[in-house]
Parts: sequence; structure tokens; C-alpha cells
Amino acid sequence: MTEQRPDRELIAALWSARIDRRTFVARASAAGLSAAAVMAALRAMPAGAQDATPGATPAGTPGATPGATPGASPIAMEPFTSITRDEHLALLRSTFTFEEPASPGGQIILGLTSDISTLNPILGTDVYSAYITGMVFNQLAVASPIDGNIVPDLADYWERAADGITYTFYLNRNATWHDGVPVTAADVVFSFDATLAEGSLSPRRSSVALVLESYQAIDDYTVQFVSKGPISIFIEKSVALVGIVPKHIWEGLPFDESWGTDGGATGADPARVIGSGPFMFTEREAGSYVTISRNPNYWVPELVPTIDSFTIQVTPEASANIQALTTGQIDIAEVPFGQADTVAAANPQLVVAAYPTTNFNYYTCLLDDTERSPFFTEIPVRQAMMWALDRDLIAESVYQGYATRADGTQPELSIAYAPDRIETIYLYNPEMANQLLDGAGWVRGEDGIRAKDGVRFSFECLFSQGYAAYEQQIPAMQQYWADVGIEMNPVAIPFPTLLERVLSGDMQMTVLGFSWDVNGDQGDMFRSTAIPNAGFNTGHYSNARYDELDAAQFAELDPEARIDILIEQSNIVNNEQAVGIMVFDQFINGIQTRVHNFLPNGYAFIWSLPYAWVDPVA
Repeated sequence: MTEQRPDRELIAALWSARIDRRTFVARASAAGLSAAAVMAALRAMPAGAQDATPGATPAGTPGATPGATPGASPIAMEPFTSITRDEHLALLRSTFTFEEPASPGGQIILGLTSDISTLNPILGTDVYSAYITGMVFNQLAVASPIDGNIVPDLADYWERAADGITYTFYLNRNATWHDGVPVTAADVVFSFDATLAEGSLSPRRSSVALVLESYQAIDDYTVQFVSKGPISIFIEKSVALVGIVPKHIWEGLPFDESWGTDGGATGADPARVIGSGPFMFTEREAGSYVTISRNPNYWVPELVPTIDSFTIQVTPEASANIQALTTGQIDIAEVPFGQADTVAAANPQLVVAAYPTTNFNYYTCLLDDTERSPFFTEIPVRQAMMWALDRDLIAESVYQGYATRADGTQPELSIAYAPDRIETIYLYNPEMANQLLDGAGWVRGEDGIRAKDGVRFSFECLFSQGYAAYEQQIPAMQQYWADVGIEMNPVAIPFPTLLERVLSGDMQMTVLGFSWDVNGDQGDMFRSTAIPNAGFNTGHYSNARYDELDAAQFAELDPEARIDILIEQSNIVNNEQAVGIMVFDQFINGIQTRVHNFLPNGYAFIWSLPYAWVDPVA
């Protein structure tokens, strides 16, 4: 579809309230505007403009209320109303081409090399668990697959008051849990209690606590949140991070480690895995598979799934997983970077596609443990380790060109992606690495490995087994570091075990992948208060200036000024090598042609599952 600029008369009619926002969305979409252009027009609307018919509220027809900007906070502290769920669904239909289902029922199988870690959305730390919990549970608001901005989910819409800090969310009155109990504001309050409680296992506790001052139920279908001052990404760092769980299922359990072992989190007790989403939990065999099934009574009629069930099948060996894809035993799988061409050629019934993401691959070390991990406490040493790596060659050979050397910390889809503004570009320079290591007092021994104060520079590096790229990447890193006198000893373990060890600090170094939001905030990994289990600062990095800037970027409502702050933060982390970011990588997947309407992109992978349908098995 050709990009067009919104018609001036159409925008004028919207801004002067001669038409409401719903009518604007419908007319603009019919005129051929892209969803991004429609959203941009809504964001640019003067704060004082109001809908022509603003009277519809949740007390009237659910989902029929007018909306304004789709999630992004305006600079002026004026009241505003978000886009509604119905409006966003209309934009999805105008952005993506959905085929009408030719046959109902059937199953889709996604092959993964790693198991999920939990069925409780409050506890999830990995993307694999989110594939399941994102379909079984709802949040008040979620990231749109159109552009990554935040849009309503369990809430019909939300409002921000003129004070700039009070947000009111209106729940859909038809929403029910899978056991038939209505979803109410009490469930929302309980879910935030569980996230923020002392002793909570939620990795998002730090992020939410950083921005959220208070929250309360106004009535059964209205929840009010108050932020700690005007915050640019308040919704993204609070409401959009918390999965809503049923109070009547979980309220008898203390907010401690027992949540992680409960049958409602492990799947051992299916009666406790109760969500409100378009799919219902069926069964799980840890390390083998997890299956969810169609919810015929989902409260958003448009999103009642067409397929009967969706299964994640765990095959730890990457080669076996790809073999299952090429033979048609599974329907969807991530394709290793080095096999994209061969997989596509192996089966004409497969479509292989790649797209940019917010992902990066990195290594992280314990930075503050002089006993277990004394190697990484000094900045020059960490810089030397990055200078020693030929990341361009790794991107080209290991990732087959589906990745680029990471300059700074902000990935390609981030609003703060600006490689030309990064102060230190770590190109392959072993001479620089040797100079820094010599200067830090790490001296080569007779075996070629450096030592200092009687301690050899030899450490264990954990990584997830079954990830094909690591079969080449880890040995390459090992050799590059050996060339400058550093001994890395790789250890492959199952991802859930890896995650447990990393979060508990039982490591020296680990290699991981991570995915950000498009809003550029990375404090969850680098803020000093975001140490596990309060965040993802697994290396215990701490920098007072970074923390100061982190508070500033939250409070900065001018988008360009905020981006400047984010870039300065990125330079601090990059200069000090808080973590070693290797590459920004694309995502490649293979999908059987029998699967229709499964439309992953860099903003969301599993989002279109309710629209998906499959050809009958012959």
C-alpha cells in the first residue's frame, strides 16, 4: 500500500471535533492511509480537542468509547484518552492482510530448542514463556504489532488526567476468566500487589516500583494508577509489564518463592492455570511440550481462535528441530542463521523469512564479586575483552549476514538507535586488548594464559544448549580471547537451569540473548536497583551517572531530548562495558504454507495466533 499523508480537511474535522476519532480511523483507513500514518495524526492532535460524542464510557457499551493517542505520552500536560481496543483492531485489519479461514480447527506446532520456565505471567523472564502466557492471559495494555506502541488489551481504553500523573483504566465488562468468573478491578490490584510485594519473584518489580506511586480500584471495572511525577513511558514501565492473574486462584498463596513452584506456575495443576485470554491451558510435560487450546468463549469475539490448539514442542537438538520442520512434523520454527537458504530449498512447502528486531546477543559477567569473579571488576579489562573480538566476522560467518556488529546498546528498531553517535566503536584490535591487559597487571604465564596476584585469567562461561549459533559463536569467542591470554571454559546447560543460575548469581560469565521495547529504556539491565530478582541487572552493574540519567529520561517528555539522554546512557554502558553486546540480530523463521495468517515481525512474534488457520492434514 502506498504511504499517503492524511488529508488536511480530514484532520481539521478531527481536531475541531466535527468528527470523532472512531470516524476518523474508519475514513482514513478507507482512504488508504497506513496504520502508522493514522496513529501519527492522532498523536499530533491538539491536547484540547475532544471527541464530538465523548459520552460513551464503560458504563455504556463496552468497547464503544472514543480514543485519542495510541499510548505515546504527549509533551503538554493536558488530559487525553487512548485509542480504544476496537480502533486498534480496525488498524490491524487495515495494516495486515488476513485471509478468511477456509477450514476451522486443526493444530499448529511451534518447535523450540528450549522449554518455557513458567505459566505465570508475573514470573516470566523468558520470551518462550511469554509465547504461552501472552495467549492464556491478558494485560491491561500491550505492545502493538504495528509499531510497538502501547495499546489497550484487557482495558477498553485509558485516560490521563490534567495533572499528568493520574491514569484511569476502564476494563471490558464482558471479560471473564476461563472458569467463568468475571475479571474485575480486584484482579488487577491483586496482580500489582503480587508484582510489587516484598519477596516477589517478579523480575519486573524494580521497573514498576520505579514509576508507580499508587494504584486502587475505583469500582469493579475501573482502576486508577498514579505515577511518580510526569513520566514519559509510564504505561510502558508499569501497566504494560504486568500480566493480570485471577485473585480467586492465587490469593491463598504468600508472595514468595512458593509462586514459582505452585502447580499454577509449573502446569502440574491445570485447574490453577486460569487466564482470561483467547487460549486455555491444556497440559504440559516439562522439557517436552506445552499445549493450549481454543477458548470458544473469549470475550473479544473477533479474536476467538480458529484453530483448536497450539503446541510448543521442545527438541533440545537444533538439528533435530530443523529436521522436524523440513519434514512437516512441526509447523513453525526458528531457523539457524547458517541454514536459512538450505531450509528454504529443502521443502517447497516452507516459507523462510527474516526481519529486524529489538534483539541483541551479549555476554554478561559478575562485576562485583572479587572472590568468584575477580577478572571483570576493572573497566580496562572489560574493554580489552571487547577489543579482542572480531564481531564483524562473527556477524558475517556465524550469523550469515543476518546480524550486524553492535555499536552501543540500542538495537535497530529502538527510537534511540544511533550508531553514528556512539563514542567508542570496538573494532577488532588485539593489540589494543593486549596493551590494556598488560596495563591492568594481567601478565602472560608460561602456558600463555594471563595471571594476576596468583589468579589465572580462567573462567567458566555458561550458555544455553541447543542454540545452533552458539556452536560456532562460543568457540570463536574462546579462540579470540585465548589469543590475548584469556581462558574461557564453555559450559552448555538447559536454558531453565541457565536462567536459575544467572538470576541467583551462580556464574562467572554467561552468553544470552535479550529483547528490548522500542521505547529505548534499558534501565532494567543497567540501573543499579535492577539486580535480580528486581530486574535483569545480572552482572550487578552500578554507575551513579547512569542512574541519574535514567531518572531524567523517565521525566523527559520531549521525545528528541529524551533520545539524547538515552544515547548518553548507551555511551556510558558501552564505554564501561557493563555487558559485552556482540551483535544486533535478525529473527529468521520457517513456516509451513499450510499455516495461514501467522504474521510475525520485529515487534511481536506470536500476536496473530488468534487469526491463524491451517489447511486440513491430507
